[in-house]
Amino acid sequence: MTAAVRTLTPAQRSLRLFVRSPGAMVGLVLVLLVVIAAVAAPWVAPYDPVAYRPVDRMQGPSFSHLLGTDLYGRDLFSRVVFGARVSLAVSVLSIGLALLLGGVLGALSGFFLGWLDTVIMRLTDILLAFPAILLAIALLAFLGGGFWNLTLAIAIAYAAPFARVTRAAVLRLRDTMFVEASTALGATPGRILWRHVLPNAAAPILVEVTLRLAYAILAEAALSFLGLGTQPPAPAWGQMIADGRPFLESNPWVSIGPGLAIMITVLGFNLLGDGLRDVLDPRLRNA
Repeated sequence: MTAAVRTLTPAQRSLRLFVRSPGAMVGLVLVLLVVIAAVAAPWVAPYDPVAYRPVDRMQGPSFSHLLGTDLYGRDLFSRVVFGARVSLAVSVLSIGLALLLGGVLGALSGFFLGWLDTVIMRLTDILLAFPAILLAIALLAFLGGGFWNLTLAIAIAYAAPFARVTRAAVLRLRDTMFVEASTALGATPGRILWRHVLPNAAAPILVEVTLRLAYAILAEAALSFLGLGTQPPAPAWGQMIADGRPFLESNPWVSIGPGLAIMITVLGFNLLGDGLRDVLDPRLRNA
């Protein structure tokens, strides 16, 4: 058994540790359930999420309507399932854009240092001086609401943390022996950064991506709650909670369904991120 374990590659050892982590597996299952529900929404949802049915308005949970209906008679389960598409699309696109913007700036800052590092880090200090949700609100007040403006606002709000994480990872690797060897062999700085440094700096960046996806979902829900996100009648979890706010005492299920969806999704991404961190961090892995 010992000999078999010693022959495992680092990737195989990391995968084994990830599978053996209960929290990571629970997070992965929760995330997969949400993703599958979003992808298969037309087949999972029993009703049209935007069709008005006044005769069915404000019904409680039943076999016909698993989460009840809202003020306009729309099936809440169907709207929650289709709302997963909006939340996941906004979070994935915004974090992808934030990673591209912040990752490029952070990599350039950590690898070349000098005046470029000073300018980029001072810019990130300015962005980090504002709470992310407040910065997103300010950007949306200038850009206007809507899906793409919401995505851009969240991306800008979370670009600075990615720049910091990427810079720290690159800065730790820029003076290592394999970088010096590549330089001695005549490799250009761009090639060294792209082919050698960034692949070895991927672990902390990947963990940051997973954790920031949870923050992006919360941000999308908060901005939709304020009416700055996807506009009605398109289903969005934050907007659904806002619609149910006047009925919290009499018909709380209108807000409970989307609230549970947000909680499950964020919990899944957080557990998945914690599991990846434990597997990819050598100090925690050795402990």
